[in-house]
Amino acid sequence: MAGSQDVSVSATGGFEEGWYATDLGEYRPGDHTYDHYAHDSLPPLDPSRYTGAFDWLGGLTEGEGAGGPVPERAAPLRAAAEALAAHGLGLPSDFTAFQSSPHHLVLDEVSVTACWTSISEPLPSPVEPGAFLVRFLRDQQDCLFWYLYLRPSGDTFVVVSPVDYEYEYETQALPGDEPVDVEAHRAEIRWCAPSFEAFAHRYWLENRLWHVLHGTGGGDSLTDPQLRAYAAHYIPSALTD
Repeated sequence: MAGSQDVSVSATGGFEEGWYATDLGEYRPGDHTYDHYAHDSLPPLDPSRYTGAFDWLGGLTEGEGAGGPVPERAAPLRAAAEALAAHGLGLPSDFTAFQSSPHHLVLDEVSVTACWTSISEPLPSPVEPGAFLVRFLRDQQDCLFWYLYLRPSGDTFVVVSPVDYEYEYETQALPGDEPVDVEAHRAEIRWCAPSFEAFAHRYWLENRLWHVLHGTGGGDSLTDPQLRAYAAHYIPSALTD
């Protein structure tokens, strides 16, 4: 995966950074379904908002159809949590809260490339002993996969890769007990967000904005304060009227 490193190595667990996403019309042109955008080129988002409450979404217990936790979501989350606990790790609380809420399909609903939620069992990292990957989102055509990356130190962040590591292990392309080319696999993984909520917020904003800019926005428009501020990062003068 091509891309420059614009976030410090210490903050990314040694992975190069990369936000892989669609174009945003005239605001951010792109040549492919997904292009690499350096993090220092992206609109800044306020990290103090990421408390696990998802206030930018209106909260996890507000909105149409909202209520308590969704029972059918409990089993896969519990299975992943139990598997990680055996290694002294755990799912991040923001991820668990979101995935067990009535809003758990919000990212699927806004996705312009038909990405869909798909939670995998914990998968051993091919580059770091004791670390695990948990896939949570995949492109419809399997172009990209997004994972939680859980380190033995307790650090957790979001990475993206063109490799479906669940498939790699299932087909024994990555036998868990044999040496692998660590650097080759490291080159296929990019750090893309410091937390699940940070990833979800940017993904939600960008996909909604894409729909607005391409005329498929439904009820959204650039009068939405969050979308307007995001677009203004790229072309401030276009939004002054």
